[in-house]
Amino acid sequence: MSYVILDLEWNTAYSKSVRKFVNEIIEFGAVKVDGGLQILGEFSRLIAPQVKKKLSGRVKELTHLTNEDIADGDSFLAVSRSFTDFVGDSTVMTWGTTDIHTLMENYELFTHDKRIPFLHRYCDLQEYCERAIDRYDEGCQIGLGRFADLIGIAYSEEEQHRAVNDAGLSLKCLQKVREALPLEDYILQADCDAFYERMLFKNYFITDLTSPDVDSKQLTFCCDACGSQAKRLKKWRLRNKSFNADFYCRACDRRFSARVSFKKRFDGVKVTRKIIS
Repeated sequence: MSYVILDLEWNTAYSKSVRKFVNEIIEFGAVKVDGGLQILGEFSRLIAPQVKKKLSGRVKELTHLTNEDIADGDSFLAVSRSFTDFVGDSTVMTWGTTDIHTLMENYELFTHDKRIPFLHRYCDLQEYCERAIDRYDEGCQIGLGRFADLIGIAYSEEEQHRAVNDAGLSLKCLQKVREALPLEDYILQADCDAFYERMLFKNYFITDLTSPDVDSKQLTFCCDACGSQAKRLKKWRLRNKSFNADFYCRACDRRFSARVSFKKRFDGVKVTRKIIS
């Protein structure tokens, strides 16, 4: 088993052909490692953009790349073919799924097909590493630099936001937390329709309690003081994508409010419950 940790840099530009803004990839950077996470090779290539020839000021500031640098790059498809050879049968990893969505966007732009030819198996390193230190929160993901700080990995701010350097920092984070969780549990089969359906699925909050996705058992609450089941006093009220209601506990003569939300995801519904007073 081998792994390729990939990082991308891109420039946001308006495409007249698709009539929308796209994140046009300008750099591929990656490290390939063996099963023991020892480096086997590196990949670093610049891409000459086709949608917009000039980099935005923000991208120049972050990457320290110039318009002259990227003008000497190869085409997206040429770099993609070389990277496909580099990956081979390895599992691809990225810090979060944003790079995967950006790849899908670029393949659709240049080939009219969202599928990523080198993606056979995939692992979201951000989720894996956050879970490894028990800090995973879908609504508040941790950036790569911040995560490195949390686990005590030193890095240069000047080197960040160049693709191969960020891939290397992702590897250091993985090496530091690898023993905490089985990595194989976080690897998805990616060369199938289900993977793309998962990537394209837009999570949303359920705002109708009559939805078949709502488990009515989640609408009952027990008193947090004595543990007895409480009685709901008023109808559920929707506020900021959560349902709120007042409850009364007869056992200890106590009133409290509770909040519950239902977030529809590709693989089910995430329920968040909280007693708020």
